[in-house]
Amino acid sequence: MKHFYLFVFFLLTSTLSFGQQGNETDRIIVKLQHGATGFFQASENQKSSNRSKVDVVTQQFHALRITQQSTGIKSKQVFYVISFPAGTNIQEVIEAYYQTGEIDYAEPDYIGSSAGVKADVPNDTYYSRQWSLKNNGTFTATPSIPGADIDMENAWAIEQGSSTVVVGIIDTGAKLDHPEFNGRIWTNDHETAGNGIDDDNNGYVDDVKGWDFANTDKNPTDDNGHGTNVAGIVGSKGNNSMGYTGVDRNCKLMILKVLDNQGSGYYSWWTDAIYYAVDNGAKVLNMSLGGSSNSTTLQDAINYALTHNVVVVVCMMNTNSNALYYPAVLPGVIAVGSTNPTDYRTSPFFWSPSSGSNFGSHISVVAPGNYIYGLNHLTNNNFGTYWGGTSQATPHVAGLAALLFAQDNNRTNAQIKSIIESTAEDQVGNPTEDVLGWDQYYGYGRINAYRALSHTTGISTGNLNNTYFSVFPNPTHESFTVVFPMGAQHVQIFNSLGESIQSAAVQGKTSQQFHLSDNGVYSIQVSMEGEIRSQKIIVCR
Repeated sequence: MKHFYLFVFFLLTSTLSFGQQGNETDRIIVKLQHGATGFFQASENQKSSNRSKVDVVTQQFHALRITQQSTGIKSKQVFYVISFPAGTNIQEVIEAYYQTGEIDYAEPDYIGSSAGVKADVPNDTYYSRQWSLKNNGTFTATPSIPGADIDMENAWAIEQGSSTVVVGIIDTGAKLDHPEFNGRIWTNDHETAGNGIDDDNNGYVDDVKGWDFANTDKNPTDDNGHGTNVAGIVGSKGNNSMGYTGVDRNCKLMILKVLDNQGSGYYSWWTDAIYYAVDNGAKVLNMSLGGSSNSTTLQDAINYALTHNVVVVVCMMNTNSNALYYPAVLPGVIAVGSTNPTDYRTSPFFWSPSSGSNFGSHISVVAPGNYIYGLNHLTNNNFGTYWGGTSQATPHVAGLAALLFAQDNNRTNAQIKSIIESTAEDQVGNPTEDVLGWDQYYGYGRINAYRALSHTTGISTGNLNNTYFSVFPNPTHESFTVVFPMGAQHVQIFNSLGESIQSAAVQGKTSQQFHLSDNGVYSIQVSMEGEIRSQKIIVCR
């Protein structure tokens, strides 16, 4: 069956066969009459007189996605599958389509199921503590609400990961012999263990299981605990009747120690680890760390990763402010903030009343990051420790990026970033902060793994982040140009506080030059046909 995707503002919740009972559905099937031309002109800005009747109905009931589907080569039948918001009265929608006189038929897209389970629920002993993956409102350490999670059980029914995808854990190391990492630690197949020779001539002797850049040796064992927790969030072994499960159950974890036993490390260690990870095949980098100073060396390393199609996921840090930290500020990375089991931005974390998830114009998305239970770096039997911070939110996103690569290894890092951002759940948090569309506290929203893995490529009709404009140079010293297609209406620049500082009407133009004299990270927003899309720019003089 051939599929042609017309609309992909994909806001479907868990309403497909993985998470819905009986024949209930929020989708319908429509076959148009011969010669009808509906579903192609559904712009909110068009006058109703210029739209087909079926398009008017589609807009009236706020359709989320329309898929044109063609049957076999011989039958050549064409019909449309249309998705609506949860709770829509589908029978009322169908009756409205019939009244247009432009359809042959319309009916619910009924749901069937296999004889098995409808979601993938792991058997790990303490899985019930992992509210970030499945939140049923019973988490006891702090208030929680059902659904304030990343929807992993439905996501696992689609994709559980691949051992061909390597995630670089750039942190304090990991407990390499933990049973939860059995078979999951990346190994350098081009190096012979213990012979004292740099067999692969990469500059590191006996780097069979990664490298300790903090102590310049071959043993990236964790002496702090932070990295073990982070690595476990990404890739603890699932369905092994013990401990916890990771977001990705099959990826390899490349352990690169760049922080000492106090959790501190030089930028030079970080950059060396980035180059090492990219050169040795990592597809995703998790960097749950940050520094307050800009660095050309660090920026060059991040750019090296991005140009080699590596997804770089970085934490926003925990000072409850819009303070800038690197590399989260740098263009192209996925900068991650933290949420609580109530979907509110974490402020404060459990460990300090002055702490909180950072915010600003460079934030991409948020993910669960407070009271995150995980593995202990000192013992294989203690599963009672938990951490909190944007450091814990970040590996949830890195694990999702790994799943997206496993699902389609032809994706680019920019596509994966766009999928994660465009399928995040918006307006689920504090209504004073989590406003419609991108905002400086939640970015594009709290990630949803099921939506991300259900994403398909097509033509956008909503506030997605797949950018249709470009900014260059970025970073800039002062002046830069925004280039956009004909039809753009307005360009606006926001500072790190979310305040509008410059704007320009651009009807009839395809570019506009701006000047910014103060260093910092800014958000550029372009509006076009009812859509608003944004990206960030760095000014450093």
